[in-house]
Amino acid sequence: MLAVAFPRDFPAATKHAARMNYWLVKQEPEKYAWAQFVKDRETYWDGVRNYQARNNLRAMAKGDLVLYYHSVSEKAVVGVAQVTQEAYADPTAKEGDWSVVDLKPVKALKTPVTLEVIKGDSALGEILLVRQSRLSVMPVTAREFKRVLKLGGTSL
Repeated sequence: MLAVAFPRDFPAATKHAARMNYWLVKQEPEKYAWAQFVKDRETYWDGVRNYQARNNLRAMAKGDLVLYYHSVSEKAVVGVAQVTQEAYADPTAKEGDWSVVDLKPVKALKTPVTLEVIKGDSALGEILLVRQSRLSVMPVTAREFKRVLKLGGTSL
């Protein structure tokens, strides 16, 4: 197991934290693209079958903001979503203890922020997207979240 030291401003590992937490979720655009998410207006984030990612879903709180990352073919943050419903049982799970959260799209980034740009930005040197690249749901710090928005030419 990889030991990871988190910066002081890393989101609390509890959904009962008093402050806003920030997250990043990854999705292959061929399976569920940002444009489809916007069209749907809301979705539940299902299919997570990794314990660390599941625990991250369970730590999300209503109102938390989420970076939406197109993985595999595009490798870029393309939008911002918001948690509208905290974790509940994954209705697609045939077995096991898996969870989902409900998300709604908030805003597309004016310019997608590619993985290459993220890797090349010294302010994002510790982001889990680079350090734990296979994790599909991960926390990001407030500083990392704001930096990605800035790189994407977007404000909330």
